[in-house]
Amino acid sequence: MIDWLIHFSQGFLETCRDVLPIVAIIIGFQVLVIRKPILHPARTFLGFVNVLIGITFFLDGLKMALFPLGELMATQLTAPEFLGIAADTEQADWHNYLWVYLFAASIGFATTLAEPSLLAVAVKAEEISGGAIGAWGLRIAVSIGVAFGISLGAYRIVTGTELYYYIIAGYIVVIIQTVFAPKLIIGLAYDSGGVTTSTVTVPLVAALGLGLASTVPGRNPLLDGFGLIAFASLFPIITVLAYAQLAEWRNKKRNSSNQSSSK
Repeated sequence: MIDWLIHFSQGFLETCRDVLPIVAIIIGFQVLVIRKPILHPARTFLGFVNVLIGITFFLDGLKMALFPLGELMATQLTAPEFLGIAADTEQADWHNYLWVYLFAASIGFATTLAEPSLLAVAVKAEEISGGAIGAWGLRIAVSIGVAFGISLGAYRIVTGTELYYYIIAGYIVVIIQTVFAPKLIIGLAYDSGGVTTSTVTVPLVAALGLGLASTVPGRNPLLDGFGLIAFASLFPIITVLAYAQLAEWRNKKRNSSNQSSSK
């Protein structure tokens, strides 16, 4: 118990050090620029303490559970006996790693759907748009994008192909979609790519990429293990823009059908 308290205290102090610049900026602007007192200082202070404790527990949980879990799953899914290949295989065949792609897609979809930052953005988008943008539909579209992106990123690690090929091709698609997508959704689509890479998704995705690159023959964790998060940020933009274009097409078709029936 003593050892754990010492460990937690060290983590708490490190968190305080990291959060201190944020607190200093907020208080500095409130007092020196806006020149107004902080409302409910006691409640605000208690809120900051809760945030610090929560971040400390969260970071400790990452080190104890999420990072090891992602690496463990990658190790087990790429074990030669599980894949049915020889243990001394020097070059990976992407056909043997279908379960890895499925796991990457599943974990990407599930973690994104549970992402608190995405939930917050989706709820606000639904409120501001007056229901034109559904929170649930937006979350599903983003989750599908992350699932596809991480699965494709796992394929890239297995095959050892260059990362920039996929990123350039993806952004070309985004640029084309942006030209034809409804203006209402463009900014939200671009933001959706950023909110996916947050508290829940990043730890598991990073651990999966490093674990996969460490176990696939011929791959270097430093060169090949990173880049999955880029896929998780890019492909949700594509799926959200596609979701908006599909919704617009369905609305136009419904309106034309109603006009035809009224005549």
